Amino acid sequence: MTTSTTTSAAATGTTAGDGPVRARRPLGSRLAARVGGGLMRVFLVLVALFWLMPTVGLLLSSLRGSDEISSTGWWKVFTAPSQLTFDNYSRLLDNSTITDSLLSTIMITVPATVLVVVIGSLAGYAFAWMEFPGRDWWFLVVVGLLVVPVQVALVPVSKLFGAVGIFETTLGVILFHTAFGLPFAIFLLRNFFAEIPRELLEAARLDGAGEIRLFTRVVMPLGGPAIASLGIFQFLWVWNDMLVALIFADSDSPPITVALQQQVRQFGNNIDVLAPGAFVSMVIPLAVFFAFQRQFVSGVMAGAVK
Repeated sequence: MTTSTTTSAAATGTTAGDGPVRARRPLGSRLAARVGGGLMRVFLVLVALFWLMPTVGLLLSSLRGSDEISSTGWWKVFTAPSQLTFDNYSRLLDNSTITDSLLSTIMITVPATVLVVVIGSLAGYAFAWMEFPGRDWWFLVVVGLLVVPVQVALVPVSKLFGAVGIFETTLGVILFHTAFGLPFAIFLLRNFFAEIPRELLEAARLDGAGEIRLFTRVVMPLGGPAIASLGIFQFLWVWNDMLVALIFADSDSPPITVALQQQVRQFGNNIDVLAPGAFVSMVIPLAVFFAFQRQFVSGVMAGAVK
């Protein structure tokens, strides 16, 4: 009898002769509850500051003279703020190689991003909602192209571009980035568009909407977050690329990544031009990301929910 009473009391969280006893939570749950509060926020802030430190250091270095950069670290600015100057950016604007390379980068990145988004959206809609012979097999081909590395295609594509006369041209770089960006774009958007309720599309068709109107008025607005995420990924990849640009771009007007690499090789002591040039090449994609970060987060969250 005593044993059964003790067992019952232990199961209900009480003891004989005492009041109710609060059940002890597992150690892991208690630690998780403590860590999930203010301590975790402080840790995340410290991690964010740690990752931003190189960007801040590059910014401060770009605002210092070449003598100060070569003699002391960028953190000396906090004790000697008089070192800060915009003369480096004036020299950067006077450097035609850097300014022309920025223009070349924009001329490559914007068309390559727009083409991938437009063609990927059309193809993704076709694979998701249009019936045509061999649709599933063609989609498997697209998925298979995702695993093809860029390095494998450098030699054959170089020969092809040379045969058609677009090697070392801006058009060749755009076409290369577009071709290698399309498999991921089609795969991403097809899976996103396939989650759109069929009833919504059928209702639009009953109202007389054709495929083009259905795509532009129904699918595109609903797929905005995924399309914005794709655009950010493609923009960042093309803007920061150096391998493809080093091989296929025109040597007289290279993108910013190649131009900075050439400046380092030819003029190793012109840090007063390299620092602001590197910061400008970094801050533009950061600005694009922060401008579309709400759409990017919406796309990521929508994909997670689905």
